[in-house]
Amino acid sequence: MSDDHIRNTNAMLSSPRCGATTRDGGTCRAPAVHGKARCRMHGGAARSGAPRGNGNARKHGLFAAVVVAERRRVQALLRETRQLLQEMKLDLPKGVGREPINPPG
Repeated sequence: MSDDHIRNTNAMLSSPRCGATTRDGGTCRAPAVHGKARCRMHGGAARSGAPRGNGNARKHGLFAAVVVAERRRVQALLRETRQLLQEMKLDLPKGVGREPINPPG
């Protein structure tokens, strides 16, 4: 092979670069995939990226203001009920209210 062969690298050198940030803070110098802004190693490959309609991003409403308020109302009602039951047990004579309730029929 002779050293007088001149390589034509103009097209490669003038192609758009990846632009992804590397670990050292610089930018990737690899050429971007045709029609994309990133190289094949940084997300320019076909079918790369998050799936469409990502199910992990759906909102479930568990922390919606309406649901939180309803839970607080239920917890307050339960607290009041427990307190009322405690007061009722203290006011009843010994042994009263401890009999099992027999269903009619």
